Amino acid sequence: MKKKPQVMSVGGNIHKPRQEVRWFVVICLFVLVVFLGIKITVIAFLNSVPESFFSLSDTQSDRSLNHAPDRFPFAEQASQSGEYHWLSLPNTAPAPSDNPTTPSKVRLGETLFFDKNLSADRSLACESCHRLYEHAGADGASVSTGIRQQKGDKNAPTVWNTAFQKRFFWDGRAVSLEEQALKPFLNPIEMGMESSQAIVDRVKEQPKYEALFSAAFTGETDITIEKITQAIASFERTLITNDSPYDDFVRGDRSALSQQQLNGMALFSEVGCTHCHFGPNFSAASVFNPGLPFRIFPANETPLIKKYGFGGLPPKEKVWRVPTLRNVELTGPWLHNGSVKELRDVVKIMSQAQLGRSHSREFIWSGSTLDLLENPDLTDTQVDDIVAFLKSLSSKRLSKAG
Repeated sequence: MKKKPQVMSVGGNIHKPRQEVRWFVVICLFVLVVFLGIKITVIAFLNSVPESFFSLSDTQSDRSLNHAPDRFPFAEQASQSGEYHWLSLPNTAPAPSDNPTTPSKVRLGETLFFDKNLSADRSLACESCHRLYEHAGADGASVSTGIRQQKGDKNAPTVWNTAFQKRFFWDGRAVSLEEQALKPFLNPIEMGMESSQAIVDRVKEQPKYEALFSAAFTGETDITIEKITQAIASFERTLITNDSPYDDFVRGDRSALSQQQLNGMALFSEVGCTHCHFGPNFSAASVFNPGLPFRIFPANETPLIKKYGFGGLPPKEKVWRVPTLRNVELTGPWLHNGSVKELRDVVKIMSQAQLGRSHSREFIWSGSTLDLLENPDLTDTQVDDIVAFLKSLSSKRLSKAG
């Protein structure tokens, strides 16, 4: 007996699509919950790990640097226990094997550093934008003034303790003091010399230099651009300030810092300033750090960032080498465009733009739970305490001179 063929009822045609829709909705909800869970986990992870977790060794840069001798060990940001190590600067700076620092070379370099004949119109010397004592190695202006009263677009960094840096200029384009010494001579806005040979000719036309070069380079009387930059670099390697109250404290004088400065010192580490400004020269771009010397600034857009003209930069113009904080009290106005006139505002800007501190809260809704991400802004008292600590990094010798 033959079976009758089964016929799908009209009701069956309706129920099947409804069942598929229900399964589709269930799957979508499941995927959404998984995605939100992953997102919350990633956010929590990023907020819990130190910045150094993501750092890569700057090996290519290190190969081209003038390495510090073995007696200058790298300063670790933190010990294995997680406690930050506070260190003082050594008394001498590292020098490359092909340009050892000698007294006669330093003497020649100092003379060249102050020589206005080495600018196109003979109006400027290296010292014109790097006033060693009056402005602690900077020039006290928002941006520097070059030959024929031309204005640059960057604030002049200090030359004190620059011997402990491994990148130079705000964009870090120079990788040695010798390379850094040459570039301002040839910059058309700064000293405006036409060529390296033009610099050599200006030096040769002055009789005093023959004996100075002979003494500095063991009887060699020929003058070259390499020797000129080596001498200036040698002089700059002697510009060291490790006579601050902070250095006294680290070396054992427990009365060197006030209670407010100690509060600021603790906060400086606690809130995360040491992610970028660490080691004895308070800079990730120092020879004491084997990692990356650059940071993105600003990392977060804030009202203060817009107020001081730091907003809206394309990504490639937001990468800077990390400057030293030594003598920072004496080298204002601050930041790369020199627009900030108060050190308190610098602390506020960096806490908001780099550390993500804000009065606002971020809420994350996950299913039936509400997660809160909160990183409150620094209080006025905390800002004052950190500023007090930053002032403890000022050289006593330069403070008196200024």
